Amino acid sequence: QVQLVESGGGLVQAGGSLRLSCAASGRTFSSYAMGWFRQAPGKEREFVAAITWSGDSAYTDSVKGRFTISRDNDKNTMYLQMNSLKPEDTAVYYCAADPRGSYYQYQAYDYWGQGTQVTVSS
Repeated sequence: QVQLVESGGGLVQAGGSLRLSCAASGRTFSSYAMGWFRQAPGKEREFVAAITWSGDSAYTDSVKGRFTISRDNDKNTMYLQMNSLKPEDTAVYYCAADPRGSYYQYQAYDYWGQGTQVTVSS
C-alpha cells in the first residue's frame, strides 16, 4: 500500500511558477515509478509527467520545457516544478504511484493523492 499527499497548488498569474509536492508513505519509496496527472472541469484526467525509481522522466508535449518532474528518495517526496504557467494549465493536479504497465495511462495506477488545485489567471 502507498499513501500520497499533494501540496503546493494555488492561484498564479500567467507566466508565473508553482512547485507541487507529493509526499508518499507505505511501501519503500524508491521501489516504484510515479506520475503527475491533471483534470480540468469537464475533461478526462490526462498525463502530465512521470518519473521512474531511478530518475528517468517523461512529459506530455504541452509541458515540455516548462515543467520538471523530480523525486527525492531520501525524503519520500516527488515534485513538479511548473514554470511559464498558462491559463490552459488550470486543473486539479494529482500524483499517482506504482503503475502496472504504461505510466502514461491513468488506468495503470492504483494509488492516488487527493489532488491539489492549480489556477492560472490570464
